[in-house]
Amino acid sequence: MSKVYYLQTPIKDEDIQTVNVGDIIYITGVIVTGRDAVHTRLLEEGKPLPIDLRGLALYHAGPAVRKVGSEWEVVAIGPTTSMRMENWEAEFIKRTGVKVIVGKGFMGSQTAEACRNYKCLVTMFPGGCGVLAAKRVEKVLDVHWLDLGVPEALWVLKVKEFGPLLVTIDTLGNNMYYERSRDIEERKKLVLSKIK
Repeated sequence: MSKVYYLQTPIKDEDIQTVNVGDIIYITGVIVTGRDAVHTRLLEEGKPLPIDLRGLALYHAGPAVRKVGSEWEVVAIGPTTSMRMENWEAEFIKRTGVKVIVGKGFMGSQTAEACRNYKCLVTMFPGGCGVLAAKRVEKVLDVHWLDLGVPEALWVLKVKEFGPLLVTIDTLGNNMYYERSRDIEERKKLVLSKIK
């Protein structure tokens, strides 16, 4: 049976060690956006991050924002496909100390191994719900690397009960993608054996 967890940043290892694949989490505190260009800039170009991500959540998203006076406002912030970051994510987790990855879809075995080694969760936010996600953003605290463009910049967001986030990889390295794939393959074999 799935459990629901309410997490507050900064997140510590002990806060997430009992969270399992299939559980639901909500995050209050700070979430930072980061997509392809952020990963490339840090890991391939060697530029240091302008913010300490230890204990925070990284959201694979490019927000739609507008300027209201001198403040930024998030209009929509739906997830982007996380598998695009698979080649970088293990090293990103290792270097930054991020504790939760939020995105769309699943991630692979390298990320799962990093989650086990460095105590991190990978979660999935429902696609198509960018406006709902924006309602959980209380404030834009900062933005870095705007030279990458609005969607690719590092947006530092104050959020309240951001979610629901479905846990797809837990701190033991269990990966929902591979578990479901095995289940489907076993069922397929069973069905095929009955029609032969």
